[in-house]
Amino acid sequence: QVQLVESGGGLVQPGGSLRLSCVASGIIFRLYAMGWYRQAPGKQRELIAHITPGNTTNYADFVKGRFTISRDNAKNTVYLQMNSLKTEDTAVYYCAAARTTNYWGQGTQVTVSS
Repeated sequence: QVQLVESGGGLVQPGGSLRLSCVASGIIFRLYAMGWYRQAPGKQRELIAHITPGNTTNYADFVKGRFTISRDNAKNTVYLQMNSLKTEDTAVYYCAAARTTNYWGQGTQVTVSS
């Protein structure tokens, strides 16, 4: 059974930082590309960042320079370091594992508000 479990969300003030984690089980983690997505109320889910099995990363323009994706294959974990958070970053954040089949976590809420 495949599980992706996100953690690290919460309430943070504008300009603050959060680090999200996503622990995967039931897959050979090192073979999967991993991504972070988010969905704000009334909006479509959007890709934030992506990391390949070979550690190549890419980012949506709206997070470049602020967010960093990384992975630790020994811990079956992908991270999203989020700095300089803005109110418009408020959303539910999801991790995903992609190979021949895609898997999704349940999401973690990030709220940026003063």
